Amino acid sequence: MIHKDNSPEQNNLTAAFIGLGAMGYPMAGHLQTSGYPTTVFNRSESKAKNWADEHNSEYALTPQKAVFNKDIVFICVGNDKDVREVVLGDNGALAGMKQGAILVDHTTTSAELAIELKARCEEVGCEFIDAPVSGGQAGAENGQLTVMCGGKSAIFDTAKPIMQSYAKQMQLMGETGQGQRTKMVNQICIAGVLSGLSEALLLAQKVGLDIPQ
Repeated sequence: MIHKDNSPEQNNLTAAFIGLGAMGYPMAGHLQTSGYPTTVFNRSESKAKNWADEHNSEYALTPQKAVFNKDIVFICVGNDKDVREVVLGDNGALAGMKQGAILVDHTTTSAELAIELKARCEEVGCEFIDAPVSGGQAGAENGQLTVMCGGKSAIFDTAKPIMQSYAKQMQLMGETGQGQRTKMVNQICIAGVLSGLSEALLLAQKVGLDIPQ
């Protein structure tokens, strides 16, 4: 297992990033430019090739090959089904990760899936953190994301300085699944604010207020 190290050797850690969407593409780029050699995988090979060319790095044709001999593996895909495919599929990440490596899932998924992934990681001698993010595409591009994590404290401490490549704030919220539950609370808060704003604007229109366009 890898451990937190404040010496320059921390930057000798290698990474894989699976999923190069609007969020994953810049996040993986921040990892690479921060000194963590990163191999990427994307279901659209052309995007993976473009990323590798842009960042003078490597891409792989399967998640299994992308994670080979990597210390830490990041995932940022669409939903539970996508995570299962890239992690648990025949050519998925767990088929290729070395013992002691850390799997960090930045996808917004269910807490139940996070708990399942932790158990599957433990079966092959790996560690797991559920770590959904907030901040949108702009936050990813500017390295200003907020990361809500669930998992073991020692593993979070190892992953935190690496995630600082693209995040401004990271917090361990508790055991596995608590990162995803925190993201759920975050989304409810945002929905409440938007609902209140919509009701206020509707009232303003009905009573004839002069609303700037």
